[in-house]
Amino acid sequence: MRATIAADIALVLFAVFGVLGFGWRSWLQYRRTGSTGIRAARGGATERIAAAALAIALLVAGSAPILQRANIIGPIGALTAVWIQVVGIAVATAGIAATVYAQLAMGDSWRMGVDARETTTLVHTGVFGLVRNPIYSSMFAFDLGATLLTPNLVACLGFILLIATIELQVRRVEEPYLTRIHGDAYRAYTASVGRFVPGIGLIR
Repeated sequence: MRATIAADIALVLFAVFGVLGFGWRSWLQYRRTGSTGIRAARGGATERIAAAALAIALLVAGSAPILQRANIIGPIGALTAVWIQVVGIAVATAGIAATVYAQLAMGDSWRMGVDARETTTLVHTGVFGLVRNPIYSSMFAFDLGATLLTPNLVACLGFILLIATIELQVRRVEEPYLTRIHGDAYRAYTASVGRFVPGIGLIR
């Protein structure tokens, strides 16, 4: 598959991910609750850094197919096999579907960001009974697929940044908040359900 065609497909996948994972889900939340579910980073420095870093990581990842489409940067030669690109499409598509599914599974508790003044229901059943952060796990899958589809250095950097910033967001912002809000119930949850992968990232 030509590098420009792969980039075009990646751009379509990024657009679908953005529309469904951010736009449509926020609209649906607004219809259900009167709130978009999007929360600005108003806490301490760590929360603000994590939010800014996550936005940067997504921008870097999204710029990779644009730069490849413009022939500014090319894919890594060893990763240009058609079967790798096809796997990338499949993984990215599955990541989009899994992201939407996990977001819907949260129901009215779905949020983007943290508001320390809010107390939402602790969702720990269904897919949340397998991993504590299935939305982030699905985002990892999506970006991994996009990186395989357009495996250039910018895409690889974006994927690494995404992992690092989500780890920061989860470990330093969301987990302390949920522990404070839900106490022993959340501690029991973290002791039995993995952070991003089943059985890995338990807190005991």
